[in-house]
Amino acid sequence: MSKVTEVVEELAAPIFQELGLELVEIEYVKEGKSWFLRVYIDKETGVDIEDCGIVSERLSEKLDEVDPIPHNYFLEVSSPGAERPLKKAKDFEKAIGKNVFIKTYEPIDGENKFEGMLVGFDGQQVVVEIKIKTRKKSIEIPYEKVASARLAVTFS
Repeated sequence: MSKVTEVVEELAAPIFQELGLELVEIEYVKEGKSWFLRVYIDKETGVDIEDCGIVSERLSEKLDEVDPIPHNYFLEVSSPGAERPLKKAKDFEKAIGKNVFIKTYEPIDGENKFEGMLVGFDGQQVVVEIKIKTRKKSIEIPYEKVASARLAVTFS
């Protein structure tokens, strides 16, 4: 995590707590000639444009006071969307019973991409039930081998 994202997380924590929001992720990236500070928020009932606006306004005020970024940038506050990333252990716990897409650092059973139902997580192992034609197979993925994970939208 970069120094900027750490400072932003510290500044934003009281705002999130007051509003009952969860910080999903903070990105500080350069795209073309512009810098972007992206803050992704969520809550049990989902976030709306009003939540994003309130966080953007309050966080912007805090950032102006502390000024951790020495150049111009764009602040964007939004929901992580339907394919929310799974970053922390609690994200995996909350996603049990949902469809997920996981990439691993190294192959497991010859594969490094898995999509299926997250059926278990004990802090050490992620268990995904995948479909192979007409049968189902459970794959155990060591948590430390997960490179990235997200919810996956399926269309029936």
